Order: sequence, then structure tokens, then C-alpha cells
Amino acid sequence: EVQLVESGGGLVQPGGSLRLSCAASGFTFSRYWMYWVRQAPGKEREGIAAISFGGASIYYADSVKGRFTISQDNTRGNLALQMDSLATEDTAVYYCSACGKVWGQGTQVSVSS
Repeated sequence: EVQLVESGGGLVQPGGSLRLSCAASGFTFSRYWMYWVRQAPGKEREGIAAISFGGASIYYADSVKGRFTISQDNTRGNLALQMDSLATEDTAVYYCSACGKVWGQGTQVSVSS
């Protein structure tokens, strides 16, 4: 079964950090561009980070550039998103995706004092 499962979300204070993980199974992880996408309440989904197969290319949305870091472990089929200097506007459900074709169920990140 093709599957992506996110973990690592939670409640954090402004300025804090969280690390999200996305475990892939049922497909060859290293052959796809992998994305992190988030959706805040009442807003459309926003692509925030992308990494190419092999990790040669990485892109960030301006809203997270300099604060978030995407990485992948191809041998384990795991995608990660290190989130630092979190702000209240980062509150959203975070999804990982393989090329926009396979999606995880999402993990909630809430930033609040």
C-alpha cells in the first residue's frame, strides 16, 4: 500500500521549534519530488518546501525561508521538516506529499502563547 504518514506536530509557543517527520511506504521514495504543504484555518493550501529526488534542489516559500529546513533520508524513506522561530501564523495542518500524487493525513501544528 502506498502511504505517507506524518508525525511530530503539536502545540508550541512563539519562537519555539518543532520537527515534523513523514514516513513513506509502498513506493520508491527517492524517485519523487517531495513536498511539505500546509493549510491554515479558512485558507487555501500553501506549498512551503520542496526537495528533489536525491536532494540536489530545494525550494522554500518566502513565508518560511530562513526558518524551516526540509531534508530527506532516502535509505529510510523519511522526509523531515525542521521548523524554527515559529510564529502564530504558522498554525496549520501540515501535509507531506510525493509529487502531489500521494498525500499523508496531515499533522496539526499550533503556535500559541
